[in-house]
Amino acid sequence: MIVKRAGRHVVLAAIPAAVVLSLGLSGPALAEGGKAYQIDLAQLNASGSSGTVMLTLKGKQLTVQIESKGMVPGQPSAQHLHGSTKGHDFHCPDATDDTDGDGVLSNTEATHDYGDINISLTTGGDTKPTSGLDVLRMPVADAKGTIRYKRTIEVGQDVVDHIKDLHVVQHGIDRNKNKKYDFEGAGKSELDPKLPQEATAPTNCGEVKGAAVGSIPVGGIETGGGSAEHAAEHSAAPVTVRDGVAITVLAVVAGAVIIGRKRAGVGPVRRETTGGGA
Repeated sequence: MIVKRAGRHVVLAAIPAAVVLSLGLSGPALAEGGKAYQIDLAQLNASGSSGTVMLTLKGKQLTVQIESKGMVPGQPSAQHLHGSTKGHDFHCPDATDDTDGDGVLSNTEATHDYGDINISLTTGGDTKPTSGLDVLRMPVADAKGTIRYKRTIEVGQDVVDHIKDLHVVQHGIDRNKNKKYDFEGAGKSELDPKLPQEATAPTNCGEVKGAAVGSIPVGGIETGGGSAEHAAEHSAAPVTVRDGVAITVLAVVAGAVIIGRKRAGVGPVRRETTGGGA
């Protein structure tokens, strides 16, 4: 096993595909000729949430597997792939992006860093950015605050070419620890005053490391920004799988999302479709 340092992140090389798949996710071996990118979800808003994402590409078929914990039990979590397919550098935010100093990193404050929605990670139906607000088609955390999600979707060539420039965000926090989204925890959402801020604030974010390599940020384009220094810090290579062997492996830290204008807020939401995936 070879261990290399990529900024603050450790990149492991020459690891069997079975090892990659054991990092918090379960599922069949990766298809021959596929490419897999692992993302580690890191908490935002002191939410305590974390998780692992595996993005697997085979042609234009993208399989997204997510297992996250520390989510709000019984509550829906809007989740998306954010970022750019035009070569611009976006990245996960941190507490310094709380520009109004109210102690809550809102979606509006965070969007400057992680960019607009590219793919809505719904449990069924379309995955367009416009579905990012449809919480009735988003996964719901179980009684222990765990979300397990798996879905395969067809994507465009732009996503295939820029998969490393995208990252995952999940939304929903419980600031006052009462196991539901309410107005007492953080007031009204800046997206819609009818929604609690707890329902729309990002709870975690994770990046595909190496995403920004070769992506020169362009000021004023799209929604966010970045730096060439930030891009170089996160360089790494994807996992290429042939005959069941991982040639290289890639570590990550990421996540992001918007929760919609429908009532997602108080109490569990009933849905006909679940976002499960073992």
